[in-house]
Amino acid sequence: MRIIAELPHPDFKISILSMNQKFIIKIEKGVYEQTYKLPEIDLTDGVNSVFEILDEEFLKTVGERFATMNKDFKDTYFRYNY
Repeated sequence: MRIIAELPHPDFKISILSMNQKFIIKIEKGVYEQTYKLPEIDLTDGVNSVFEILDEEFLKTVGERFATMNKDFKDTYFRYNY
């Protein structure tokens, strides 16, 4: 697995990796991570197509998902410790 691109974003770390004829989109925020895998053959313009997929609407839902992940983890941590 190798990193082929990183996209600047004010809230997340976004890395595009390549492994086994797949693009892996890795989005990180703090201790949380979301990954998405796309077969290279499905994209007509290679890694540039990945950049197009990562539009503002998608990244907004990614942010919402991070918020949900954080809430879920805090809730379970609270149940475990208290």
